[in-house]
Amino acid sequence: MRADGFYPVYIRITHHRASTFIKTDKMVTRRELTKSNEIKDPFVLQFCTQRILEYNEKLNKVNIEHWTAKEVAEFLIREDNDICFSDYARKHIDRMIDRGQQRNAKNYQLALNHMERFAGTTKVMFSHLTSSFVNKWIESLEQTHRAKEMYPICMRQVFKAATMELNDYDNGLIRIKTNPWVKVSIPKADRTEKLAITPEACRRFFSFPLPESKMKFPLAELGRDVAMMVLCLAGINTVDLFNMRKEDYHGGIIHYQRAKTKKFRADGAYMEMRVPPIILPLFEKYVSKDEKDEHLFVFSERHTTNDSFCANVNGGIRQICRAMGMTKDEDYSAYTFRHTWGTVAQNDCGASISEVAFAMNHSSGHKVTRGYIKIDFTPAWELNEKVVDFIFFSDKPSVRERHEEEPHFRLSYRYQVHGEAFFQGRKVAELTDTGYNNVDEVIDKLAAELPEEIPARSMVMFKIENMDKGQTVVYQRMKGKGF
Repeated sequence: MRADGFYPVYIRITHHRASTFIKTDKMVTRRELTKSNEIKDPFVLQFCTQRILEYNEKLNKVNIEHWTAKEVAEFLIREDNDICFSDYARKHIDRMIDRGQQRNAKNYQLALNHMERFAGTTKVMFSHLTSSFVNKWIESLEQTHRAKEMYPICMRQVFKAATMELNDYDNGLIRIKTNPWVKVSIPKADRTEKLAITPEACRRFFSFPLPESKMKFPLAELGRDVAMMVLCLAGINTVDLFNMRKEDYHGGIIHYQRAKTKKFRADGAYMEMRVPPIILPLFEKYVSKDEKDEHLFVFSERHTTNDSFCANVNGGIRQICRAMGMTKDEDYSAYTFRHTWGTVAQNDCGASISEVAFAMNHSSGHKVTRGYIKIDFTPAWELNEKVVDFIFFSDKPSVRERHEEEPHFRLSYRYQVHGEAFFQGRKVAELTDTGYNNVDEVIDKLAAELPEEIPARSMVMFKIENMDKGQTVVYQRMKGKGF
């Protein structure tokens, strides 16, 4: 009996000579009890009897031989209780942060936020996650470049973790009974546009006068300086500059682990890079004078997180781009100079793809071997100095610049044109004639001769040769859109 005189009603579970109890929402008073404390209220008895029948029916469908009484009770209680996916996802994200995966956790949080906005609730339940719901959610992402792949993958990983943690397959305790991802096709992210610029464009950027500013620490100056550090340290990431410790820089060499991949590589993504003389003044300019601060640079003093640091760097770079008269679509970012380093190293300095990957601290096909040998980073230093010398201490035209100076492919009605169309590698149309003023006229003529059985939205290759100029171009068009 409680203090208010009521008796709460429980259902007793007995299994393997042990007992436990399941609380109901029913109450009785002394008047509803017999002298031996048996319940005599007909409504409560009917409710409990029906509930006991349901419990027995559920238990008869599973093997409870090796369960404890407590596990039986938990099975009966949770069997009808839907689980909140949103709550579990937030718990999963918190665990990622505790493991030091802050950047990945941010992507998971963005994915969860988008799913909740789509569902119209911050309490998305596992029962909501049907294949129909998930497919419609993915459709809402189709206009994005990267999120349409990244967000579903993040949420699928959360779902997988939940099934592994909450379902007890050994004992048949299945709390999450469905898997919508079996009937879900996750689209691929759009291929990343090549961000690299030419050495000529680099020279123009770093020699351009900084826009005037009244700020004590102008963003444009920060953007230019950090872009120079990225370019002259083999494309180092801004997060690694932000996290650099004083102990990481000695003997004129920086020693660090690449934050993006260190947790996923046997070698911890460890790298050593000799600092070239061209950016030693920048090291002196930004080195932290605070003895209590373990960071090498003052970036952590002026910016709360590496994300805000990167955002400010990119903002400063954009200010210079605006001053140079560039449009928004032409803007550079810190990553532009990482891509540029790799492109110049390969195109203009004769480095192989594996040499570029090694110097940029990319994972390679030898990642297991890298985990247990002592690596000599000298080749990476030498390649880095070649790139710096080519960009800043020469006016040699780059390979890309020379290619851009080559004449563009043009047609005139006087030129002899040979055109071919290919579908799945098979030639399906061909022409040789004059009288075409542009490429589109040639493609239209070839398209009119294509077999009708080519399905809509299929890709067809068009190879067009200006026979008088000895120039050939290839175009890809989609049936129903390009022709």
